[in-house]
Amino acid sequence: MSDIAEVLEKFRRGPEILASALTGAAGSEVDFAPEGKWSIRQIMAHLSDSEVVGATRFRQVVAEDEPKLQSYDQEAWARGLDYSKRKPSQSLETFRRIRAENFELLKDLPEAAFERKGIHSQRGPMTLLALVRIYAEHVESHGRQLRAVRAAFKEAKATRL
Repeated sequence: MSDIAEVLEKFRRGPEILASALTGAAGSEVDFAPEGKWSIRQIMAHLSDSEVVGATRFRQVVAEDEPKLQSYDQEAWARGLDYSKRKPSQSLETFRRIRAENFELLKDLPEAAFERKGIHSQRGPMTLLALVRIYAEHVESHGRQLRAVRAAFKEAKATRL
């Protein structure tokens, strides 16, 4: 399997990773936030919004010549877009839908398209393949974070009994 195919498969599996990490999460568990960390609710809202940003970035790199890819302040988005009130199930559904659209766009592109570049405001030049890899790994990282938050919640709950 080529590097592109491997990255695309990892990218495609994102919703499965999140759905698995969220199975059974409900009630106060989704709002539990370990010291200085985000809650399940906030992580899912972040992932949903991040995928929206990714959708724009992928399209810019495919369609434009070396477009500028603006970074964003995830903490400002969490506050300003009130991540603490967003429904995790709705965030997951939005993520699934947009990830599926992104995958449909990317899966049939010619190999040369993955070498096209955008200029990220903080990271500098980035190929489409590098962007897709980052978005695939982003979900895997937050999947681990979701599991860690759930484990911390169970531990905190057990110590209160």
